[in-house]
Amino acid sequence: MNSKSLKHILFRLTILVSCLWMIQNPSLAQADSLSVDASQLKDTTKQVSRPKSKIELIYADRGLGEHKLPNVNIFVGNVHFVHNGMNLFCDSILFNRISNTIEAFDNVRMEQGDTLFIYGDYLHYDGEIELARLRDNIRMENISTTLTTDSLNFDRIQDLGYYFNGGTLKDTINLLVSDWGEYSPSTKVAKFKKEVHLTNDQMELFSDTLIYNTDNTIATILGPSEILSAANKILSTKGFYNTSKEQAELLNRSQIYTEGKILTGDSLYYDRLLGIGEAFQNIEMTDTINKNLLTGNYCYYDERLQNAFATDRAVAIDYSQGDSLYIHGDTLRLNTYDLNTDSVFREVRVYDKVRIFRDDLQGVCDTLIYNSKDSCITLLNDPVVWNGTQQLLGEKISLFMNDSTIDRAHIEKQALAVEQKDSLHYNQISGNEIEAFFQKGQIHQIDVSGNVIVGFYPEEKDLTLLGLIRAETSFMTLYIANMQMQKMKMFPQSNGVLYPFTQIPADQLYLDNFVWLEYLRPKSKEDIFNWVDKKAEHKLKKSTPELEKPKIDPRSIKR
Repeated sequence: MNSKSLKHILFRLTILVSCLWMIQNPSLAQADSLSVDASQLKDTTKQVSRPKSKIELIYADRGLGEHKLPNVNIFVGNVHFVHNGMNLFCDSILFNRISNTIEAFDNVRMEQGDTLFIYGDYLHYDGEIELARLRDNIRMENISTTLTTDSLNFDRIQDLGYYFNGGTLKDTINLLVSDWGEYSPSTKVAKFKKEVHLTNDQMELFSDTLIYNTDNTIATILGPSEILSAANKILSTKGFYNTSKEQAELLNRSQIYTEGKILTGDSLYYDRLLGIGEAFQNIEMTDTINKNLLTGNYCYYDERLQNAFATDRAVAIDYSQGDSLYIHGDTLRLNTYDLNTDSVFREVRVYDKVRIFRDDLQGVCDTLIYNSKDSCITLLNDPVVWNGTQQLLGEKISLFMNDSTIDRAHIEKQALAVEQKDSLHYNQISGNEIEAFFQKGQIHQIDVSGNVIVGFYPEEKDLTLLGLIRAETSFMTLYIANMQMQKMKMFPQSNGVLYPFTQIPADQLYLDNFVWLEYLRPKSKEDIFNWVDKKAEHKLKKSTPELEKPKIDPRSIKR
């Protein structure tokens, strides 16, 4: 037998005893009266000082006296009491004048003004502390907000109702369920703990601790939480989510998961309607499908167009192979084209002070473009690339990748390929264009065309340098094994001279455009942030204008 049934049985027994007493004492019971108001109550407590505010009877169909229950009056039928602006209605009630308390049964209704209504099966109300304890089938209505539960305490002084055995709060947009909760009709603020679940037509929010304002529909996250929608999933332990505008402002390394992409930051802003996310400080945007990562201190992402922008120590990292490729620049921009087609492709552009590092590949330039359609990385505006002891430079360098491994490099205009033999001697090739082919990350062939000039050191099998070959030709092919030049072919014809190693003229050691730029070379993935300016005498004289950089600041976009 539950507590509700037991309570009702006890009350009915009390009513029965009182009725038998009234039959035996009709003159005392005033049985002829069909209604009772406050003037009919007997005052047997004059010696007891009354509280400043007493609970008052307004109306009841019948009063059953107090003889068997001292200081307690029993009223049944359309009972109406009032206390400090709160009206109470029920079917039957026990009223204790001494303690200034009531117990109400069946069809209990509390009304405060025209905005707050509370319904239930049972109520204990203490007028001294203005605390209402309602049980079974509770419903609190406050304008457009409804709270339902089986156990509710309502503190009128604090204007706060709270439940502790599970409850539901519903407004025009959201439905919230939790094990424990409280709601203030005056502030419109609700607090929830344990197994919190917020739902609406667009999303679901699961949380450990949540504050919700029914006036502005903003949910404040204060514990481990998960927000699910058709577009994405959000994980957070602290932040705000505007459920009507569908905007989130999140802290504490929150994360947004969208179609294989994860955006993480010390703080995040997300607008689900616009599909726009922003991350601030120590950001990471991971593409788990393509296995690349974008880091920095600011990132802007458009999930509908699949475009991104990053700056402030921004780095693009490709980890699809065992050895990760790191690309840093002042500004990184990702654009996706031909969405929702079989020809979708992406383009990454990196601007200003670009530095690249991987164990087998390093580079510097002013502008870098990566196109996934042809897997090509293009370096512009004074680019330099290193592979082991080889250095490549020119006005434009295109690196064609195969599964994130360099397959070939194409150098256009003022092309120069250099291989370091020791601190003084270098193999050198210059021409209009150079194309270098790679195997397993190492150069194995170099093709040069147009105004080819060569400075080459042939070697013994023990790698002893024999001398220096200086030659000029129109086309040339070099073959390399184990990072060492093996042979060369020049055609259709060439002219040159071989200088014995001990008789090399000082003015023949280097080509006119020779330069060894080791001081620019990134030494590690951490070193990519340490920009080094190229010395003025080492800068190329451009035969073509530099690529114009777009002036874009997505942070200026209005939310």
